[in-house]
Amino acid sequence: MSEPMQPPIPPKSFRITIEVNRSNERLDAILLAALRSQKENLNLQQLSRTKFKELFNEGKIQIKGQRARPSSSINRGITYIDILSL
Repeated sequence: MSEPMQPPIPPKSFRITIEVNRSNERLDAILLAALRSQKENLNLQQLSRTKFKELFNEGKIQIKGQRARPSSSINRGITYIDILSL
């Protein structure tokens, strides 16, 4: 599967790239696991569930420039997720 074109990275944000093999995975579960396994941003690696929920509530987690919901599903393939205001 070819990699989709990457949208521009918003200023003062952290981008994480997620690849899934099947659709309908909940964003919150996949994203939290990906943040905990990444090594580039220690604050996000050690993020509490409460603060993680706050990021969603404040609209600081985006996919393609749009506010993401915790229950959003991720399509099969590669998804670029930006976490704003870090």
